[in-house]
Amino acid sequence: MNWLCVVAGAMIGAPLRFLTDRAVQARHDTAFPWGTFTVNVLGSLILGVLTGATVAGAASSHTQLFLGTGLCGALTTYSTFSYETLRLSEGGARFYAAANVLASVAAGLGAVFVGVALAEALWG
Repeated sequence: MNWLCVVAGAMIGAPLRFLTDRAVQARHDTAFPWGTFTVNVLGSLILGVLTGATVAGAASSHTQLFLGTGLCGALTTYSTFSYETLRLSEGGARFYAAANVLASVAAGLGAVFVGVALAEALWG
């Protein structure tokens, strides 16, 4: 049963990542990978809320597997973030590469903290 929760979440998260990435990237005409940045920050926020809800007892282990491991695992993408950063650096866009690393880490951590705080306000 647990693996079905993960698979079901991933079946939603993977296409959601693709569609979000394409929609966001189509609106920006820069080398910066805004689509990957967006899905990683969004996934971090969802995971923060889910973690807070789980700690407060408001989310079950199946919900955690479905949303955390499945959906967020497929929605976010550290490998694409790494690849795009390398491509930026190799292409001479070192400023964008450094900005991608710094902004992604800072925004991802910030999103998790906001998500946990939001969950504590709701269920704490």
